[in-house]
Amino acid sequence: MYEEWNSVLPHVVAWRSVTPPGSSSKRILPDGCLDLIWQDGTVFVAGPDTTAQVGLPSPGSRYAALRFGAGTGPGVLGVPACELVDRRVPLDALWPPAEVRAIAEADDPVIALTAAASRRWQGADRAMLALAAAARAGLPVGSAAQWCGLSARQLQRRSNIAVGYGPKTLHRILRLQRAVALARAGQPFATVSADAGYADQAHLAREVRALSGVSLSALLR
Repeated sequence: MYEEWNSVLPHVVAWRSVTPPGSSSKRILPDGCLDLIWQDGTVFVAGPDTTAQVGLPSPGSRYAALRFGAGTGPGVLGVPACELVDRRVPLDALWPPAEVRAIAEADDPVIALTAAASRRWQGADRAMLALAAAARAGLPVGSAAQWCGLSARQLQRRSNIAVGYGPKTLHRILRLQRAVALARAGQPFATVSADAGYADQAHLAREVRALSGVSLSALLR
């Protein structure tokens, strides 16, 4: 069981899940976000990923979390996103242990996580909002920099801090998300490659395998 909804915090999604009996391993694709996660009484940060993460949670394992988009997470956590890339970090390594313990023991972890994040909320960086929009639209990095009103070097630095990696990597990751969504909607792979902005179907296949670890057909299965 999985459900998600818009948090009261801008650009943040709240979600819950319970692992059903007999579940197979889960492949989580990179999405340009970082998550603050409660799992069975343990609280940790899942940093922005550059490749898919594969795990096999125990049956009955419960999750409650906030997913921070558009570079909003680092201000709440108090560390640059680039320090969290491809990492899972216990929250009490970043926040006071007593506060984290209160979240871990809360009756409703989503409410507790939201309250703690609200106290630290610093708002969204307009340049990062523009960068995310440009990447989702498939605009080249140069165009994204102009759209954000920054030089390419400034955009790279701001993106590393807020997102965890540079605009080119974010562009690749969000292009993958577009391609997978189109393929899951039933579009032929040749159409997916054109509509998602790949040079050809071979380019699509290489990028999907590089970022997910499997072929697009296997990913859809």
